[in-house]
Amino acid sequence: MERARKQYGLSERHACRLLGQARRTQRYAPILRSDEDALTRAIITLASQYGRYGYRRITALLKQAGWGVGKDRAERIWRREGLKVPQRQKPPRRLWLNDGSCLRLRPERPGHVWSYDFVSAARHDGRSLRLLTLIDEYTRECLAIRVARRLGSQEVIETLADLMLVRGIPEYLRSDNGPEFVARELRKWLASLGTGTLYIEPGSPWENGYCESFNGKLRDECLNVSWFENLWDARRKIAAWQKEFNEERPHSALGYQTPAEFARQLLATTGSVPVPGTTPVVATLSQVANVV
Repeated sequence: MERARKQYGLSERHACRLLGQARRTQRYAPILRSDEDALTRAIITLASQYGRYGYRRITALLKQAGWGVGKDRAERIWRREGLKVPQRQKPPRRLWLNDGSCLRLRPERPGHVWSYDFVSAARHDGRSLRLLTLIDEYTRECLAIRVARRLGSQEVIETLADLMLVRGIPEYLRSDNGPEFVARELRKWLASLGTGTLYIEPGSPWENGYCESFNGKLRDECLNVSWFENLWDARRKIAAWQKEFNEERPHSALGYQTPAEFARQLLATTGSVPVPGTTPVVATLSQVANVV
């Protein structure tokens, strides 16, 4: 505009009035930072590697890598490069009432509430796979993903028993009303350990929201983008994604910490999070060992 203004002899005030621009726009000189190109390449690389991440989670990964960048600058580069911002998901139905009362038990500490569910998948030849996913609702950690062609109540008990020997016995287990979760043997075994069961209302998956959210991430970021040649290949790739979820993927509900990092912080401050390689002090673990 400056060249045209001088050519036609217009004042800056007059030219800005004709174009509908504020005069201050003619005084701002954009500052191109020396690390702009390197940061742009880093953002594009991360966006290519983690296709389902938005700019906020990419910003958290950049900070982990040592970049001093805020989400506003990352968003500017993100949109300038035409990167895809994942579509906002429809918010889940509320589980708390206006007066603060709760429709379900909130997790208050690690090991307070675990939740588990089944997820279906398929190999490249169309043969079905079944996954049992189990998470700690407080730390958001994925505690286990068992992959098999068939899974029943006995396999559920074995998975829980193996995990309890390492992580301790939870106070409650949340699940839907699937036949594997309401089986008499499973309920009797959990009762002997002192673990309560929290069954959601039939047809209300949002009441198991933590596990449903995790299952959605598992499907979007692993199952839908992976090619499983056989059962062993599926177990290997899903285990690698589980490790990435726990140790590398920033979680927005944890202040963009990873679940493993959040759990380590709790362990350092309270000493209440059992970790692999330690022996939980729980009196009823001998009952768990009898199942394995």
